[in-house]
Amino acid sequence: MPYEGMLAETVLINGHEGDQIDAYLARPLGAGPVGSVVLIHHMPGWDAASKEMARKLAYNGFATISPNLHFREGKGDPVANSNSIREAGGMPDVRTMGDVEASMNYLRSLPYTNGKVGLIGFCSGGRQTYLGACTLDNVNAAVDCWGGGVTKGNDELTPAMPRWPIEFTEGLNCPLLGLFGEEDARPSPADVAETEAELKRLGKDYEFHMYPNAGHGFFAVDRPSYRQEAATDGWEKVIAFFGKHLS
Repeated sequence: MPYEGMLAETVLINGHEGDQIDAYLARPLGAGPVGSVVLIHHMPGWDAASKEMARKLAYNGFATISPNLHFREGKGDPVANSNSIREAGGMPDVRTMGDVEASMNYLRSLPYTNGKVGLIGFCSGGRQTYLGACTLDNVNAAVDCWGGGVTKGNDELTPAMPRWPIEFTEGLNCPLLGLFGEEDARPSPADVAETEAELKRLGKDYEFHMYPNAGHGFFAVDRPSYRQEAATDGWEKVIAFFGKHLS
């Protein structure tokens, strides 16, 4: 039963190396205890769309936090922060994982959560979700939404992102859900197939769904990329998946 009541606010958490960063927390107002989720925002940044998705997860019963992974850029708005990150060669993986781990610890410290934490990420956040699921301790479930750069594809490594997340697949110890569009170029269907082959080779617990007539960002209601049928089905799969593994 969805929660009609929720609380959503910006909180401060101690991120990577103790840096204090903003995070958006949305939670149902039921008694709990509830499962919880770290929502890793896309490259456009810690924006209204990311916060809306956090509220959607809270409405469906999950305490959800979305850390501002671009906070240290200090430019004042998500677009400027995102441009600054791109010019610097991308988000440093070690810092991102530190912020995500701190977010997980914050959720587990709350009195109304049950200790189970999932990850979900979109675009670059999908890549970071895959990396986190493979390298961080005690992730209970992970959802990769069209994460580009998990495999080499057309990308090159940078000092900030020195390895492909697929290289860490051996360390995946939680169920993984992947949602992708057939018309996406990053990740392309070939990239997704490469990732799936590695998951299968290592006997990991995963399920991938490839949507026809959908490209990158098909959940984005504020963009031309939005695909209502795929997005509706995708969200149903996300909610059911977290309901199964985080309850």
